[in-house]
Amino acid sequence: QVQLEESGGGSVQTGGSLRLVCRASGRIFDENYHMGWFRQAPGKEREKVATISWSAHTDYADTVEGRFTISRDNDRDTVYLQMDTLQPEDTAVYYCAAGPAAVRVQYIFWGQGTQVTVFS
Repeated sequence: QVQLEESGGGSVQTGGSLRLVCRASGRIFDENYHMGWFRQAPGKEREKVATISWSAHTDYADTVEGRFTISRDNDRDTVYLQMDTLQPEDTAVYYCAAGPAAVRVQYIFWGQGTQVTVFS
């Protein structure tokens, strides 16, 4: 049974930082899964924030490029999202996701989400 558990969300002032942590159980990190962070703000569709492959190739949404950093520790089955220079528009529920390596990755496992609130 695969489970993803996010932590590290909270409330922060504009310009502040947070680090999200996603711990995985199951065989995700043994089977070369891609990992990703997604977010959903009230009244908006879920969007990709950042993804990272087994070999640590990363990809970011234009809105967070240069401010957020995704990384993974395969020995600890953990993925991180370091978020710096946070803005009110970053307020959302952030989800960790995992999907098997493929030309077009389908994220099939999802965590419950963690709330991030940025206030001015």
